[in-house]
Amino acid sequence: MRIAQGLLGMMLCTLLTNSNLHAQDSLYNNAFPLSDVKLLEGPFKHARDLNIQTLLKYDADRLLAPYRKEAGLPAKAKGYSNWDGLSGHIGGHYLSALAINVAATHNAACRSRMEYMLSELKSCMDANAVNNPEWGIGYAGGVPNSKVIWSSLKKGDFTAYHAAWVPWYNVHKMYAGLRDAWLYTGNQQAKTLFLQFCDWGINIVAALTDSQVQSMLDTEHGGMNEIFADAYQITGDHKYLDAARKFSHNMLLKPMAAGTDNLDNQHANTQVPKAIGFERIGELSHDLQYFKAGRFFWETVTTSRSVAFGGNSRREFFPGATACMDFINDVEGPESCNSNNMLKLTEDLFRSDPQAKYMDYYERTLYNHILSTQHPVHGGYVYFTPLRPRHYKVYSAPNEAMWCCVGTGMENHGQYNRLIYTHRNDSLSLNLFIASELNWKAKGVTIRQETQFPYTEKTRLIVTGGTSRFVLMVRYPAWVEEGALKIWVNGHPVSYTSGPSSYIALQRTWKKNDVVDIQLPMHNTIEHLPNVPAYIAIMHGPVLLAAKTGTEQLTGLVANDSRWGHIAAGKKLPVDKAPVIVEDNLLAMANGLIPVKDKPLCFTFPALKMINPAKLVLEPFYQIHDARYMMYWMVLSGTQYQTYLDSLAATEKDRLALQQRTVDFVAPGEQQPEADHSIRSDQSRTGSSADEFWREAANGGYFSYNLTTNKETSIELMVRYQGAEQGDRKFDIYVDGEKLVSEDNTARWRHPGFFNVIYAVPDSMIKDKDHVRIKFQSLQQGRTSAIYYIRLLKKE
Repeated sequence: MRIAQGLLGMMLCTLLTNSNLHAQDSLYNNAFPLSDVKLLEGPFKHARDLNIQTLLKYDADRLLAPYRKEAGLPAKAKGYSNWDGLSGHIGGHYLSALAINVAATHNAACRSRMEYMLSELKSCMDANAVNNPEWGIGYAGGVPNSKVIWSSLKKGDFTAYHAAWVPWYNVHKMYAGLRDAWLYTGNQQAKTLFLQFCDWGINIVAALTDSQVQSMLDTEHGGMNEIFADAYQITGDHKYLDAARKFSHNMLLKPMAAGTDNLDNQHANTQVPKAIGFERIGELSHDLQYFKAGRFFWETVTTSRSVAFGGNSRREFFPGATACMDFINDVEGPESCNSNNMLKLTEDLFRSDPQAKYMDYYERTLYNHILSTQHPVHGGYVYFTPLRPRHYKVYSAPNEAMWCCVGTGMENHGQYNRLIYTHRNDSLSLNLFIASELNWKAKGVTIRQETQFPYTEKTRLIVTGGTSRFVLMVRYPAWVEEGALKIWVNGHPVSYTSGPSSYIALQRTWKKNDVVDIQLPMHNTIEHLPNVPAYIAIMHGPVLLAAKTGTEQLTGLVANDSRWGHIAAGKKLPVDKAPVIVEDNLLAMANGLIPVKDKPLCFTFPALKMINPAKLVLEPFYQIHDARYMMYWMVLSGTQYQTYLDSLAATEKDRLALQQRTVDFVAPGEQQPEADHSIRSDQSRTGSSADEFWREAANGGYFSYNLTTNKETSIELMVRYQGAEQGDRKFDIYVDGEKLVSEDNTARWRHPGFFNVIYAVPDSMIKDKDHVRIKFQSLQQGRTSAIYYIRLLKKE
């Protein structure tokens, strides 16, 4: 096997050395260079052009500040303050975004800025070699406290690594940025820096045992395995493929390869990049374990863990089946980073196995999630997309709020021309119905796609230059009914035997002025929220329909630089007071929508029976901005609705009353909330039970969080425990180092279930304070209870 892989590497190296292929073709062999696919007027071109304007508002020197600092170079600008524990992560995304737009549009300002960043990164790498020779040769990262983290990790000491905020995740973004600067623009300096950086990564973990590496990978690390797989394909050097395998997390790899879904309560965007790496390793090495793992992950997430617009996760985690109601109750809905990475995984799987199902998912997510996460006027990016009825999205502003989804947002809107067309041998696949022009240089033909899809149900391909014989593979989308798709070539109808979610092959010698007309009839369908059948979404073809419900109390609509500005923290409107559909026949309901005259993709439903009725218009979700909305609707039968609503009203009243009293809260065991509240811990571990997360400490260990008080007085601390715990559960709770209470929960609740305990906090502990640190301290030879939720409450 090793010999075969070595020969493959030699072949790859020879191919890449001697070939005149564009760098993008070299890595993604079914793709067209972005420069060869031109977007024409339409929503995607608008989004791309607006995004370039937004990108150029960012200050490159501020993005580079963490890199200069860690390299020991004098500052040129002050770094960004928000998410400072991840300083440097946006710089890599920004470099990728610049490279993408250089390739797609030849934008001179983007090219100049990209080349400036590369020269600065070269200076940082050179300085690291001089200033940090023990660990920093080849280092191009901006991780805060890099010297301590990487020098100690190299020796097998994980103390600083675990105390930091996801160091490998951070540097992965610059790995990807350097790769992309070469991949999309052919910049040789970027390629050299990338490979030197890869060599640094290999050296840092060279002395670690397999067990230590797997322990290291328990912390979010982005797509490091993918990066090394790419380096292997670039060079043919087997050391990079070995590194890719080394950086593959067995916790996910082995169950996925065996067809076992172990994703409940896993941090979603920690897992997706791992799966991308699995697929890439499988693609390049032909190792079925890796390919199976990537494919099964995709099947699991897209078929049972994704919502109508293609996204997944709530509060950044995959919920278990019984926790999917959180999609409705919470406002931290699917994260746009997840969809960015799921589209990359989809692209990679499609390259190896070009099935239409991959493009069906890709199209749905592109229109309904990715496009919806950019503000159409100021270009801000969205982190969470709430599913909660009558809630809203929050947008970033340039040079503030440097969230992870700002980084992927920078990249998202430059790649809309990426998979409209692909090629394989002598076939050309038409995957997406987006107005565009293709220059297929290898065949000497140019093709123009004229369409206003999805506002019209058709598209037209025109051969505008050249003559060549090839197979045109026309995608038959899953959302077109059996036999409803129509194709004409030069006015003559084409017969076919394919069905929905497939491709129709048209083989001929194509000549200038040949015309292919494709009719794509759309209809309405209903989709249930995963594991919550009472809630439905309405689709028209691939487009998610939603309704604006108001513009009241859009708190933080454009986020400031606050720590939690990415969360739409405005008032939650009661779920039981939202419009509720009463209908026994969902098919009839879908067919009963009335198109709005002269407003494509807009519908009303005047005949529908509804509780809490409102005059609403359904429209594409990606068009809804600066407003509250409904994309998921409760639907009840005529016999069940009153009883159900009475029960829901009581529950919702209690839930909203608790929210109104809450000053701040943290969910222990959940990665982002803990980071947001500056967790400190020792001898502490996390887990989940009954779809809720917990954290505990043992043997004199502790954990603590920084919670805001807003200078409130009359504060109470609510702590959520679970009953029927085993062992000695005696511990102390502190407020800013002052003991609040000594607690003994040993055998306190002898039956399972959750129990909320409220502790009065003396005014002396919180007077004139903006924040307090809440600490749970275990006793020697003992442990704390598992802590599930912590709230600071205003007294009733």
